[in-house]
Amino acid sequence: VQLQASGGGLVQAGGSLRLSCAASGNIISINAMGWYRQTPGKERELVAIITSGGSTTYADSVKGRFTISRDNAKNTVFLQMNSLKPEDTAVYYCNANRLRASYFGAGRDYWGQGTLVTVSS
Repeated sequence: VQLQASGGGLVQAGGSLRLSCAASGNIISINAMGWYRQTPGKERELVAIITSGGSTTYADSVKGRFTISRDNAKNTVFLQMNSLKPEDTAVYYCNANRLRASYFGAGRDYWGQGTLVTVSS
């Protein structure tokens, strides 16, 4: 199983970016998919998550600006980021929570490789 993230880059403050993350391999089910971000010297923090049923949770700092969505059939999660701010600059990681690659066990978490988002002021 692999998670491949894409869509990061350099954007001016107020601009938009869309991140994508596709899970591939032998996948039976995924509980939730989400995005986290990390800056140097800080812990990785939750940005947004979406369950298989479509319920979403956002960090307070991104509410109203970011939208998470998911294509269950393609095991893909998206993060639409609007009104970007310099403080959104970070490496963004996608996560697949309780991904089951077999019918045995409850599954485990997988992480993508990270994609850098840089917002200039």
